[in-house]
Amino acid sequence: MTLTAASSRVDNIRRSLVGLKMPLALEMLDATLRRIEQGQIDGIEALDDLLTEELTLRENRRIKAALRMARLPILKTIAGFDFSFQPSLDRNRIMALAGLDFINRAEVVHLLGPPGTGKSHLATALAVEAVRAGRSVYFIPLADLVAILAKAEREGTLREKIRFLCRASLLVVDEIGYLPVTPGGGNLFFQLVNARYEKGAMILTSNRGFAEWGEVFGDPVVATALLDRLLHHAVVVQIEGSSYRMRQHADLLPENNRATAHINLPPAPRRRGRPPKVQPDQQYG
Repeated sequence: MTLTAASSRVDNIRRSLVGLKMPLALEMLDATLRRIEQGQIDGIEALDDLLTEELTLRENRRIKAALRMARLPILKTIAGFDFSFQPSLDRNRIMALAGLDFINRAEVVHLLGPPGTGKSHLATALAVEAVRAGRSVYFIPLADLVAILAKAEREGTLREKIRFLCRASLLVVDEIGYLPVTPGGGNLFFQLVNARYEKGAMILTSNRGFAEWGEVFGDPVVATALLDRLLHHAVVVQIEGSSYRMRQHADLLPENNRATAHINLPPAPRRRGRPPKVQPDQQYG
């Protein structure tokens, strides 16, 4: 091939890379061609390098955009969780959840424990794993969720809002029990849970045991209806231990706050027909 023909081919490659919107490959092209001329790599290796770098760039952009759409408050990872500080947790069990099979089974993962024990960290980390795996995720505290559902109800768009919240493969509802639920909020949350029941996976974090949900939602009947669905296909992870955030100031806390009480799990609500498939992890108790 003559020098002119080769130059023409390179120009065609550049135009193709622009048309295909492959900016990184275009940026790498001249250096890659020099490596070929110097005998450092052959054509197949060059093509593999260009495509791999471009694909990595696109994947990183996808993950960044998906994390932003998931509304995660902060990025946390499984690797960043200090399992040594919470010996009540079985690391293997958490890693199994990170395999995301619970999403395929449309299960509900309950993370229960006192404040500061890592519930939100684990929920966020599992959400990050889901995003990386290409699953759609939506993360929201319960108080914010109830507020947007109530607003949608007032505006006559509740059905559309629930439909939107059902699109995510994984819905993470954080901080159940931390703030009082406004009147009617439990019913709105139930409508969402009912719409996702056996269709979409959820992760719920709470500092309150299930027996206290009547108080949390201000309505024992609504709480029972919620638990009826949320415990039917569920994995319950109970975390015991001290607050990680307060670990450096433990000696300043009242004695009765240093040790955390076990959150008792009541029997799952009885369902007609199929027996419940609740799988409380006794290793976390």
